[in-house]
Amino acid sequence: MKALRLAGIATLEAANRFLEEWLPLYNRRFAVQPAQATDLHRPKSAGGDLTRILCLKTTRCLRRDWTVLHHGHLYQVRTNVRAAHVIVEDRVDGTMRMTHKGRPLTYHVIPVRPERVAEPPKAQVPRRPVKPTSAHPWRNRLLPEGTSHAATAIT
Repeated sequence: MKALRLAGIATLEAANRFLEEWLPLYNRRFAVQPAQATDLHRPKSAGGDLTRILCLKTTRCLRRDWTVLHHGHLYQVRTNVRAAHVIVEDRVDGTMRMTHKGRPLTYHVIPVRPERVAEPPKAQVPRRPVKPTSAHPWRNRLLPEGTSHAATAIT
């Protein structure tokens, strides 16, 4: 991108022409010969689904109201699942899939977040002040000689 900007290129056609000249220079500078000439790629397995492999997987919290927040949208999960988290797969083709332990979940978009119903405030019950008993350790403080506890007791 920096080389394109320095060359003053702003169109796709000009960028393609620039790359035809620039790529051989880049490859000459950074190319490395492989240690072995054999191809070590494995063939794709028959059961491998590339759309599930080549996607962005994000762990999301499943709320107590069975909703998931993902990319600013709220989704309601319809499948009955006991889980704290689900995996959201953002696929290359633009689709989205939710799973839990590999099992697909059905869901739908909630277009508008519901308003929280305000609970009426609870009535405050006045608390009585706590008065320690006469045998409480706080009342048994050291007193000067000749003073009795009865004379200094808090009533």
